[in-house]
This record gives sequence, structure tokens and C-alpha cells, in this order.
Amino acid sequence: MSEEPAAERRAEFVAVADRLAGRFAERAAAHDVEASFPHDNYADLADAGLLRLTVPEELGGLGAGLGDVVAVLERLATGDGATALAVTMHISPLGQWAAVWRRTGNARLAHLLRQAAEGSLVWAAVTGEPGIRNDMTDARTAAEKVDGGFVLTGRKIFATNTAVATHFSTTARHEDADGGPRLLLCQVAKDQPGVRVHPTWNAMGMRATRSDDLELDGVFVPDEQVVHSLPVGHLDARVLETVWSWAMPSFGAVYTGIAAGALDWTVQRVLRSGRAQDAVVQDVIGGCRILLETSRAMLASHVDEVENGRLLDRGVQGGLAWCATVKYVAATNAVEVLQRLVDVVGGPAYTRNQPFERMWRDVQAGPIMPMGNLAARRLIGADTLGVAVAPVS
Repeated sequence: MSEEPAAERRAEFVAVADRLAGRFAERAAAHDVEASFPHDNYADLADAGLLRLTVPEELGGLGAGLGDVVAVLERLATGDGATALAVTMHISPLGQWAAVWRRTGNARLAHLLRQAAEGSLVWAAVTGEPGIRNDMTDARTAAEKVDGGFVLTGRKIFATNTAVATHFSTTARHEDADGGPRLLLCQVAKDQPGVRVHPTWNAMGMRATRSDDLELDGVFVPDEQVVHSLPVGHLDARVLETVWSWAMPSFGAVYTGIAAGALDWTVQRVLRSGRAQDAVVQDVIGGCRILLETSRAMLASHVDEVENGRLLDRGVQGGLAWCATVKYVAATNAVEVLQRLVDVVGGPAYTRNQPFERMWRDVQAGPIMPMGNLAARRLIGADTLGVAVAPVS
């Protein structure tokens, strides 16, 4: 491991992200209008080493932890939220694997992480489905047991990063498992027979993520690529420690970054126009700064719990409720920041020849991403009231 102090390493990572954010901002409008995946940005991320950010140094990566990821994603998102969200689906799962690998020394994880470090593996996390809450407790995609593995059939939505991914993780329901139905967490190569991406993405914001539908038509998954299973309808400690503990702050960092970028843009506009002494402008800018710092404080608190192994002290449901709280605060505050800034920006906030309009649309995705705001409030409320929402495994 590097002997360089952690704060200095993080500052270096953020400096790289800051340089790229400026470049991405120049391309963002075109990718947004065209709803085209930012392959040019991804190439820059690879050249800068950020695609191997969370791969352990021993395996060829940069060895970044969750706190580094949160800082980098926020900075990238100030330039282009869509690019930051897309790369989240790669570096967050790698960070989850890295944490498990450091604890277990699992050879399969080491192989996957080395592939990522070499650039031959790019990941996507694909679990959303139409008509079902994306909370990692169930799926409509069917998993049929066959010799040596399972055959998966179903359709996923919001498949962010599949435009560039070589592999993806997904979920499927094994109805006939011993002891009752189980949810399988599987790893699939995108070039396998039966995998097809449908170009359905036509959203209000985050257009450059190309979060298209992904069809699984009789896709074979060997037993060794079923990395985990849990009883359907259960909250799971392993899923909490990996998926939820990393994904929620990563999403929160992206939306915080978009809002920070919008605030910076607005401040520069105010200064150029000579309105800095306007008391109303000061009130709006101050309120937005407070919202952003609140989000950052929540994210930092979460990172501290995860990196120091205290998240599970809350229990599985309590830990999940906390993860949901962190993402909820960041996503909701980002929406509020953009809405408040409209009063200062005025008409240009509504015009497509200014970046504010794109940022305003992009943050609207935050409250509906897993865990969606309604589901989060219900879970947090139930946990506060001491009501168990599901069995724990």
C-alpha cells in the first residue's frame, strides 16, 4: 500500500477529477441534446487512471476507498452529472469487491479486479425492473436451474453504463429453490448469447447515461458466477455491507456535485453582473451553500461509519435506513438547491443555451433512483418506530 498520507492522495484524485470535469463540461451540452453516451469522456477517465480508482494497489489499481470515491464523483459531476453517474456503476462495484477481497483474499475477485486494472473489464450494475421496487429483495427476471448453473430470462430497465460495459451484475428470482424462492445476484458478460440492449432511453435528464433496457433471453450463468443468494423478501447483511453502503453515498455524491456545479456557475454570473451586494441574492446563495454542506456532512459521516466498520452496529434494517437517509438528504437537497437558484438566475435558467437548464433536469433523477424517496421515507419511518419491515438474513 502507498505510504503517501490519505489526505494528500485524495487531493491528487480530486485534482485529476477537477481537470476532467472542465473538459466534460465543454462536451455535456452536445451529449445531452443527442442523448449520446460520452465515450470520449470514458476514454479520458481511462487515460487518467480513474477507471481503476477503487482497484487495490496490489492488483494494479489506485487503492481508493469510499471517501475518495465520494470526493471524486462530486467533482466530476460539477462538469457533467451523466458521466459521473455512469462511471459510478463501474467504480462503486469495484470498490465493493475490493473491500471483500481485502477481507477474504477471494481469488475470483482478485482476477476480476486485475482485469479492471488492465482495462479489459468495465462494469455495470443492472437490477431495475418494470413494476417492481428496486430494493434488492426480489426480481421478476426468472432463474431456472440447469446442469452447472442457471438460465436467466427477463428484462431490466435503467441499465446505466451498459453502453460501454463489458460485464454486469444483475438479479433474478429462483422460484424452486430449497426452502422457498431465493434472489440470486449474478455476474454476466454483455457479449453472452441472449443478452441484448434495447435503445429505449428517452428521459428528461441524465440523457447521456444511455440507461437503456437490457433483455436477458435464456442467458446461461454458471454456478460460480452466482455470487450470492438470499431468501426473497429479506433484508440481507451482505447486501447492506456491499451494495447499499457504497451505492447510496455514490449516488448522493453525484447529485451533490451537480448542485455544487450549478451554485458555482450562478455565483460567477452574479459576480459578473455586480449583484453580490443584493440581500435577496445573498440569502439564496447562503441557503444553497448550507444545503450542500449538510449533504457533505452526511456523506462524510456515512463514509466514517463504513470505513471504520460501524455500519452494522445499527443492525441490518437500521443500517439500510441510514444508507437511505444519506442518499435521500443529498438527492433532495440537490433538487432544492437548483430550485432556489432559479430565483437568482432568472430566465437563463430556462434556456438550453446555458448549462443551468441541463443541471436542473439532471438533478430530478435523484429522488427516483434507488432508494426512491417514498420508499426511503417509509423505511426510515418504520425503523424509527421500531417496526420490522422484512425478515433479516
